[in-house]
Amino acid sequence: MILMGNEAIVRGALEAGVQFVSTYPGTPSSEIGNIFFRISEKLRIYFEFSINEKLALEAAVGASFSGLKCLVAMKNFGLNVCSDALAPFLYTGSKGATVIITADDPSCHSSAQSEENSRPFSYLAHLPTLEPATPQECKDFVKLAFQISEKFQTPVLIRNTTRVSHQRGVVKLSKMELTRPNLVEGKFIKDTRRFVTLPPRVLEMKKELLEKIEKIRTFIETSPINQLVQRRASDSLNLGIITSGVSYLYVREALKELNLDLPVLKLGFFYPLPEKKIKNFIKKLKKVLIVEELEPFLEKEVQGLAKEANCKIEITGKNLLPEVGELRPEIVMAAIAKFAGKKFKLPTTNYQPKTNRRSPQFCPGCPYWLVVAAIKKALRLGSGQTLRPDSGQATEVIFGGDIGCYMLLGMPQFGLQDYLSCMGSSLGIAHGIKKVSKQKLITFIGDSTFFHAGLPALANIIFNKSNPLVIILENQTTAMTGHQPHPSAKSVLKPIKIEDICRALGVNNLAVLDPANQDEFGQKIREFLQKDEVAVIIVRKPCIFVKDK
Repeated sequence: MILMGNEAIVRGALEAGVQFVSTYPGTPSSEIGNIFFRISEKLRIYFEFSINEKLALEAAVGASFSGLKCLVAMKNFGLNVCSDALAPFLYTGSKGATVIITADDPSCHSSAQSEENSRPFSYLAHLPTLEPATPQECKDFVKLAFQISEKFQTPVLIRNTTRVSHQRGVVKLSKMELTRPNLVEGKFIKDTRRFVTLPPRVLEMKKELLEKIEKIRTFIETSPINQLVQRRASDSLNLGIITSGVSYLYVREALKELNLDLPVLKLGFFYPLPEKKIKNFIKKLKKVLIVEELEPFLEKEVQGLAKEANCKIEITGKNLLPEVGELRPEIVMAAIAKFAGKKFKLPTTNYQPKTNRRSPQFCPGCPYWLVVAAIKKALRLGSGQTLRPDSGQATEVIFGGDIGCYMLLGMPQFGLQDYLSCMGSSLGIAHGIKKVSKQKLITFIGDSTFFHAGLPALANIIFNKSNPLVIILENQTTAMTGHQPHPSAKSVLKPIKIEDICRALGVNNLAVLDPANQDEFGQKIREFLQKDEVAVIIVRKPCIFVKDK
């Protein structure tokens, strides 16, 4: 079949006999959860959209401790969120095989916060990590990851990128074992020596983990996913290339275009590395080029191994390739040409297509248009984002942003976002600003993001007594990543009311409004901005794409 990388991951998990799947949606990994959401009931697989990635991993840890095969999926920032649970999970190990999928986003196609590289987590947590390059490898590597996890009783990470997750290719399928009349049940068997991470036992656990990693290293030395693509030795010029993930596809295309025959070591494992295979590859070379996206982690590892295998070898990488942004075929082509001393010039064209450029906008009919209109009208905003009360005195207003469709408030045509960091940070940063300044502040957060990370931030605001105006944009779905459900979503049988949470936390200044009522909305904004304690406006209007579902 022709499958997208994320679809192939689902297929690989099904062929491996996955029983428990949890996720928090985040592009470029969202399709994994969306597919399981559609098929899990029919196939008798437990699936959940967790409130955040930490809870998704912890749910899988519990199911794994009870003996089930588990898959957890997230984007790269989700790995940050679940890192508290991830590190001790490596110490306890998995009883049921557990595979974690993370999807990085080089060039930030769908990631506003940073161009994060997840590979350091492999070192930090001693987490076995595989990097597929094609949809076929996505399927095969997931199956292998389950086998490794089962053999060594450790969670295994599949590290993808946007290009791997969203490319399409022909995938050869294998049989699925799915003849379950009911959901599979597990059983937790008490074993404090294994599952309780307390000193002094925890130090023994770390020692056992390091020993386990060395056993895995020995196992992967002969694994076919670390491929030596041997070209004709006579044409090799004592040059070689080491690469992994999607970078291998660029290397393969570049060598074909340049008509070069160079040996290539394509690594499927990032951690632990097959050190013997790398040493054998570089020991007779004069120069080796490391082709990898973002930071030079692989390059630094090879530099260390070269001290033992071939101290005279010249190792090149980031002196020819960028450390910022995803790689492209033409970038790799130019780097390999320079590395091999081959003249190369990219073809140029003077043709400039005429395009109509426009800034990103909210969807037609999106309720956020009404939010923007009400705020600008209520605060009489002109240039410089100032509140102009009836007294005529100008007061600056700071606008806090969070992660969701409403990130577009930072675009110039809206001008309603002065800071943006990570999930839930609109409230956390607002609290810090308000504790040290007397400036007026309005901060926005979506309903899914509120449950993900905003709830504890609001509790902290109340506990430590600051007074931002918090506007919770409740469009009743997780709109930005594909309209997945969350605890207050319209599609949920018994949704949790956000206003009940706010009252329980002690919010005294609280209003639930329809932004279509512009006068009432504007009046409440002006009123709540003057309060000496936190105020919350819940703007409740469904996303245009789900309001009738």
